Amino acid sequence: MMGKKDKKHEVEKVLDVDASMQGSLSFKDPVNLRINGRFEGILNTKGNLMIGEHASVNADITGESIIVAGKINGNISALKELKLISPACVVGDITAPLLSIAEGAVFEGNCKMLAHSKSEAHKQGMMMSAEELAKYLEVEVGVISEWVNSGKIPGMKEGDIWRFDRSRIDEWVAEGKIK
Repeated sequence: MMGKKDKKHEVEKVLDVDASMQGSLSFKDPVNLRINGRFEGILNTKGNLMIGEHASVNADITGESIIVAGKINGNISALKELKLISPACVVGDITAPLLSIAEGAVFEGNCKMLAHSKSEAHKQGMMMSAEELAKYLEVEVGVISEWVNSGKIPGMKEGDIWRFDRSRIDEWVAEGKIK
């Protein structure tokens, strides 16, 4: 008799790099990337990025959720959060809406937290206008106006203009609230 598969124990998909690499590394789909060796160049990730305690990175990094325990010389742009844990040593500028620096971690550079969330999100295609949202959901702009005015769809008002966070819209659609 075969046992039932436990869906909660799905295997975590991790790309674990313990080597010396140079160049430009970019991921279009979310991954769990852990760097334990040396990396030099440009790194663009989606998903989770972990820079291990023994890692030495000389690169500009863009990612969603980033945890650093090793050494980084370069700028870091995190779309969701950035955590520096001991014995991390970061020399460069940081842009992140949520930042945590643990005791024993070192950071030398400038930090921007507020400017990142709106302007970077719009550049990354995460913030949409009503017209862009209408195209994305394949409905008329009038329907978007109806939904936002009745509070049916999540959005935020900037002055007189409505803006929509793509990830919140995707969650809203996934919950079956679009009719």
